[in-house]
Amino acid sequence: MRDTLLIALYAFLGAGAAGLLGAVVLWPLRRRSLTASLTVVAAVAVTAMLAGTLAVAWAMFLSPHDLSVVTTVVAMAAVVSLATALLLGRWVVARSHALQLAARSFGDGGAFTAPDGPATAELAALSTELAITSTKLAASRERERALETSRRELVAWISHDLRTPLAGLRAMAEALEDGVAADPDRYLKQIRTEVESLDAMVGDLFELSRIHAGSLTLSFSRMSLYDLVGDALAGADPLAREHGVRLVGARVEPVPVEVDGKEMSRVLGNLLVNAIRRTPADGTVAVAAERSPDGVTLSVTDGCGGIPEEDLPRVFDTGWRGTHARTPPAGAGLGLAIVRGIVEAHRGQATVRNIPGGCRFEVVLPAAAS
Repeated sequence: MRDTLLIALYAFLGAGAAGLLGAVVLWPLRRRSLTASLTVVAAVAVTAMLAGTLAVAWAMFLSPHDLSVVTTVVAMAAVVSLATALLLGRWVVARSHALQLAARSFGDGGAFTAPDGPATAELAALSTELAITSTKLAASRERERALETSRRELVAWISHDLRTPLAGLRAMAEALEDGVAADPDRYLKQIRTEVESLDAMVGDLFELSRIHAGSLTLSFSRMSLYDLVGDALAGADPLAREHGVRLVGARVEPVPVEVDGKEMSRVLGNLLVNAIRRTPADGTVAVAAERSPDGVTLSVTDGCGGIPEEDLPRVFDTGWRGTHARTPPAGAGLGLAIVRGIVEAHRGQATVRNIPGGCRFEVVLPAAAS
């Protein structure tokens, strides 16, 4: 037992000295190629085995012949180990280089494609993560392009919508100033109408800026959907009569919700105004409110004839008004963007889909706690 412990001690001392030397060599190489590190590790393993063997041989007084045999065996193992480490290191480095080039491609705006061929588990996991990141970046770029397009359209359309009433206001003001207005009262009434329209547009812009800046403050209170929808229908009734559109609120359940009454009234008002303006005379705009598996669903159905499928994803974008709604009465394309912002601030979701003869806007809100 004593001899075994001595052999273990001498072997440990010899191998430990080799390992310490290897650590000293590895430290300055820690930022170098993986091939160099693998080669040093293989060399340290063989050297540790050789050092331990020589220490034990010296302690046991082996014959020169036996020591030569052991040294030759260890030397051959060292050659094989170093060759294997070099091959493995070069293979891993080549895979890493291919992965680096693939990652650079999606960093420059392209899509990530994992290199062909086998890879280590770590490199395969890294490829998977890079593929997921590439998908997220592509979606982010697409959203950024869509937002930039919406901003440009918004600036162009608002510039047009501001220029038209301002030109009219200027002409009417000059006519009143020069005393050539045939009916001054009518001019003054028209000026007030235009000013109210501009004020509403500025209010929408301010509301949208608060939503985008995340500074929209909500005051939640418990209320019934029946009351909320009833007030919205009463407010939209004069506009519906003017356009010859019937308002229907037959399926409205008295479901309690925790919402900001003012902001949700704005949501319903925007949806109803949008539906009324796009529904032909003698058409119907229906409002419904009912429980759903996701909470509470408010819906506004119109008779606009439907929205082109390619435009459906853009309906709630800032500045979007469709191809047939670029006249001032249709607004500046802010109403539905405000709807989505307010609904999302309530932790809800706003969607739209086509139905026979029109489209259906749905607002899903969390149900109030019992």
